Amino acid sequence: MKVLVTGGAGFIGGHVVEQLCAAGADVVVLDSLVAHAAPPDLPDGVDLRVADLRDPDAVALAVHDVDAVCHQAARVGLGVDLGDIADYVCDNDLGTAVLLRALWRRRFAGRLVVASSMVVYGEGRYRCATHGGVAPGPRSVAELGAGRFEPPCPRCGAPLSWEHVDEDAPPDPRNVYAATKLHTEHLAFAYGRETGAAVCALRYHNVYGPRMPRDTPYAGVASLFRSSLARGAAPRVFEDGGQLRDFVHVRDVARANVRALGSAWSGALNVASGEPHTILDMATALCFAFGPGAPRPVVTGEYRLGDVRHVVASPARAAEVLGFRAEVPFAPGIAEFAHAPLRG
Repeated sequence: MKVLVTGGAGFIGGHVVEQLCAAGADVVVLDSLVAHAAPPDLPDGVDLRVADLRDPDAVALAVHDVDAVCHQAARVGLGVDLGDIADYVCDNDLGTAVLLRALWRRRFAGRLVVASSMVVYGEGRYRCATHGGVAPGPRSVAELGAGRFEPPCPRCGAPLSWEHVDEDAPPDPRNVYAATKLHTEHLAFAYGRETGAAVCALRYHNVYGPRMPRDTPYAGVASLFRSSLARGAAPRVFEDGGQLRDFVHVRDVARANVRALGSAWSGALNVASGEPHTILDMATALCFAFGPGAPRPVVTGEYRLGDVRHVVASPARAAEVLGFRAEVPFAPGIAEFAHAPLRG
């Protein structure tokens, strides 16, 4: 099988490429390399095409004779502010559109797997003791500034309990990145309906592991904490540190992609461990694993309006249709990550 991996020199894409090559696939990588300080270390035999995904000629050449496409290329993270909005839309929406147009012109009806994200859900799933399942709205500046971080019931104001989010939860993107990832899904599924191609969108939860990008405004929280420790600084934990997330190791995420590429199942799937851990739990585990002299996390009470409180996934559907289950446990995964190389 010949597979095109867009963004295949990146954090997740690079691990996908390694596992595809190990499985005997013929791999083409399309990557602009703009986020790389040094040439990528790809397996022998990979056909690297250095080009922007928005370049129609380069994309047409890259898709020419592939059997499957694994679309990982994207601008990621929450970003800095709305000054980033055009960059996110250009990289994620337009880039996906150029890829799909090239596939359509080639009459491609093979396997298409696209990288999505848990951010499409907005807040996770909640239950009120009185009103049952509810969907709290965005937390206000007044609530956050007063340290009231838990979203209340939108009907009676009572405390809520969180529940696992499955793929049938209605999307509620609450920042620009989230909106572009949901649009990536919509564009890809529209392509599948028009062409008969089998399309799978993998909704990654909080991915961590070796070769994460170093400290940038677009890095994930695990990378930000790890970069702080490398500088000798304490990780700064926003809110009260009680935000629940699902941390999943990058090797598991890559394995989910390989399984999805080998399946004909269409639809969206969570890629997650199903185990909740707080942001403070993760920061503390990382500090202890980093070494006895590492500073301990500092809980700052700061907040970002685009953030949500609790998102913990149900991994049941991916287990059912792909046979995928996360295999890297949280504690040893974080211990490895504490000393793993980051990408410059």
